[in-house]
Amino acid sequence: MSEYAALTSDEYRRLCEFVYRRTGMVFTEAKRYYVERRVVERMAATDSSSFESYFARLRADPLGEIEQFVNAFTVNETYFYREEHQLSCLTSDLLAERLKTKTQGDQIRIWSVPCSTGEEPYSIAIWLLENWPLVDRYDIEIVGSDIDTGAVALARAGIYGKRALMRLPPRVVDRYFEHDGEETWRIIEDLRQSVRFTAANIVDPTQTRLHGQFDVVFCRNVLIYFDDTSRRTAAENLYENLLPGGFICLGHTESMSRISPLFEVARFADAIVYQRPLA
Repeated sequence: MSEYAALTSDEYRRLCEFVYRRTGMVFTEAKRYYVERRVVERMAATDSSSFESYFARLRADPLGEIEQFVNAFTVNETYFYREEHQLSCLTSDLLAERLKTKTQGDQIRIWSVPCSTGEEPYSIAIWLLENWPLVDRYDIEIVGSDIDTGAVALARAGIYGKRALMRLPPRVVDRYFEHDGEETWRIIEDLRQSVRFTAANIVDPTQTRLHGQFDVVFCRNVLIYFDDTSRRTAAENLYENLLPGGFICLGHTESMSRISPLFEVARFADAIVYQRPLA
């Protein structure tokens, strides 16, 4: 805790309530060390002499401190082609289902939320180029969104280290990346321009509604950080962001069936996903 005193039980409770109201994320007593470390980092960055002075600053939000604070709490652990079976399902089944309601040249919208530092939406773009023969026959829009504005900025830059690329075949790296240093690679400009990045909080309907409706939504490994109420709120928001008949892909440990009755289970050879009913 450096030169700062540990948070009291009341301070910790108020802080966790603040984080919950803003993000839907739940932090229990077991997460106290994780939370306190990040609070200390922000107190030092803002020259706050005590928790009370920092908390007052946080609530007043000068110079976007809430944004910086929330950024400190997000987890951005990911890599290219993560949960590849869902990408396979996208091109083998999900898009085929969506094309039943479209004609050649129509728009297909895919949303990656949260997108972290961009590996997932760029993975979708690369996978479509490599594995979907119809990719040039439709107007494909890929949007990546995250509550962490710092992660969104990194996604736009598109610079990655060796670990992020570890699952990509060498020929794919050669085709879509260029060296940006001894151990870093950058997504080629054409691909960077093909994905649009935005800030969005999936428990805030005023933010999710701004993004419109999508054919497919990838929302993986975030609902595990929410409680039941926040999960239902997020599910209801994402339901509104899906076109009728649209699909949502969750992380392998997440189940929409335990969260909301709004969706139907859709079972395909490569993945189990969830669908907004057509009716």
